[in-house]
Amino acid sequence: MPYAPYSRSCMSQKDMFLRACRCQPVERVPVWIMRQAGRYLPEYQALRQHYSFLELCKTPELAAEVSLQPFRCLGVDAIIVFSDILVVAEAMGLELRVPDSGPVLPDPIRDQRGIDRLRDFDPLEATPFVSQAISLLCHEAGPGVPALGFAAAPWTLACYMVEGSVRGELKRVKRMLYAAPDLLRSLLDRIARATARYLHAQLDAGAAAVQIFDTWAGELSAEQYEGFALPATQMLIQELNAGDAPVILYARGASHLVHPMARAGANVLSVDWRTDLSATREILGLGVALQGNVDPAALLASPEVAGRAAKRAIELTGGIGHILNLGHGILPDTPVENAQAFVAAGKSVSLTAVSAARGEM
Repeated sequence: MPYAPYSRSCMSQKDMFLRACRCQPVERVPVWIMRQAGRYLPEYQALRQHYSFLELCKTPELAAEVSLQPFRCLGVDAIIVFSDILVVAEAMGLELRVPDSGPVLPDPIRDQRGIDRLRDFDPLEATPFVSQAISLLCHEAGPGVPALGFAAAPWTLACYMVEGSVRGELKRVKRMLYAAPDLLRSLLDRIARATARYLHAQLDAGAAAVQIFDTWAGELSAEQYEGFALPATQMLIQELNAGDAPVILYARGASHLVHPMARAGANVLSVDWRTDLSATREILGLGVALQGNVDPAALLASPEVAGRAAKRAIELTGGIGHILNLGHGILPDTPVENAQAFVAAGKSVSLTAVSAARGEM
């Protein structure tokens, strides 16, 4: 059926974002960038000279400020709260350290005793700084801009909780998968239930949508994903019961998992640059929106290359049910002007022209 772009010129960024999540007509494709607050921004680097990473995460005013920096600088359409996926592991009882080399859980889970010592935490008591930061974001940005919450998917958080840190191969958690599958499923269930409460608190604080990061899903075969990661993610989304708030599910290196991921219950699938957006749209139809999927390395080249990559991604979906984003987090040495060009190019694309070029008008 021909696609008729939404014609109301006063659509807010929040309206546009939510409509795109629901595969409804929009004026243009909304755009934001994963890991959009961080080391590539001079404003962030200035704050890091005075505060540790965890201090930024756990001080609501600082977390809100860091979250707002790319909104002011790049003109993105959504603001994701500044935090870390391992905050949930810490709230469940594991010590968390974040040196410059990356986050570490020095006392990882290796057996049933490790699982038994985990806590079922109340987010308003254990992680109040996340909800408070989201509330501040909503106040500062106003009702027309969507604030986004997030958490790790159960499988990805389990990878960190079992490995202690992840630098490459997932030897210990994969060993558990093969040698003690019931133990791993027990851990995934505990994480899913805790994460559902954690994300619900973010929605209560004003988040317009939440994203679930399954960064390590691509390390699983389709059979393994369906046997371990998918049931836990489905449990999380069911227990979250987000209502009208969209749930976005991201996975890296997971083009072989598109079909099972579509059954997780998320409104939006966020995919990396290895996944063909056009083919995925054909497979999924308009029952699930898509987010992505520009290679972050494209933003290292030049403003022109970044802009062309943004426009190409929109052309592949026709702008229907699409949120423009990168296929993973923005790289730390990305020039700010290239990130600005990516956002500006995405916002400049006429969906009427894209539809006409695709013969859909």
